[in-house]
Amino acid sequence: MLVVVLVGVAVLESVLRPDLAWPLAATLVAIAVVAPLPWRRSRPLLVVALTTLVGAGFQVAQAAVGTGPDGLATMLAVLLAPYALFRWGSGRDRVLGGAVLAGSLVVTVALGGEGVQGAVAGVALVGGACLVGAFRRERVAARTSQLDAVRAAERESLARDLHDTVAHHVSAIAIRAQVAATDPDDTSRVSESLDVIEREAQAVLTDMRSLVRQLRAPAGLEPSPGLAQLASLADPGPPTVRVRLDDTATPPDIVASSLFRIAQEAVTNARRHARGATTIDVILTLTADADAVELVVHDDGAGVRSPSGTGHGLQGISERAALLGGEVMVGPDPDGGWTVRARLPQGHDA
Repeated sequence: MLVVVLVGVAVLESVLRPDLAWPLAATLVAIAVVAPLPWRRSRPLLVVALTTLVGAGFQVAQAAVGTGPDGLATMLAVLLAPYALFRWGSGRDRVLGGAVLAGSLVVTVALGGEGVQGAVAGVALVGGACLVGAFRRERVAARTSQLDAVRAAERESLARDLHDTVAHHVSAIAIRAQVAATDPDDTSRVSESLDVIEREAQAVLTDMRSLVRQLRAPAGLEPSPGLAQLASLADPGPPTVRVRLDDTATPPDIVASSLFRIAQEAVTNARRHARGATTIDVILTLTADADAVELVVHDDGAGVRSPSGTGHGLQGISERAALLGGEVMVGPDPDGGWTVRARLPQGHDA
């Protein structure tokens, strides 16, 4: 689409400009310059080399017959090439491409006869495109690094929660197995121990299946929070935090821990960013099919806040929900205020 638009503009410009000495040649050169642009991301050095060669060749041909610089303004689209070189190119490509661009500037100044002013303008245009590409590259890299740090922190927290829950259940299994082994002839004790082992093993499997990938991190010392800690978020304020939990909701420990952390982050964001908020409601309910739990954190504050995924806190809770097979929706409420809505499955096969 970019090439089609630029070609159309080049043709229109060549028709409307009577000052062009070589209108057809100028149009063909403009088309040749813009044609490689779709590959500027995947082959930035090649695109820079081709566009520079075509432009420099056209200038040499004009100088050879005594015609002054006579090109289309559409050819300024060639600045997308140096931008792409410093935005997506490798280190080697940037060094080689910079040398090609510098050589092109030397040829342009030498043949154009525009002196110092022409040299300054050329350096400003080409150098500006390179700088914008480099700045954009660094900004994206920094943002990616920040998001990776958020993901790593969430994975460490999830790994710690998994360690706590699995260690608890496995310890119970080991103790019951030892009890049964001390007196294998006591059928009632053995039967009771086997029942406990079965329940604990099922709990371990439920927690393990709640994660969609293997996580690794050192286990922390603080116990994993759950629904009890979620209820403790209630606060007289200001703003007042009200917590309502569905007593029928009994999610696995790893899901309960994630619900608490999501609610904690949402309440913290509401306190920081909800201008004029008087009430923050935290509501946990079962879905209609009872296969998942839904957490809603709503405040009645005003003001524009970041949409889902743009803040590190929101990015963190989105990552946490995604790892458990759930989803998070964040945004303004039609009735006013701001709502964070998280839906997590109560248990599923990873």
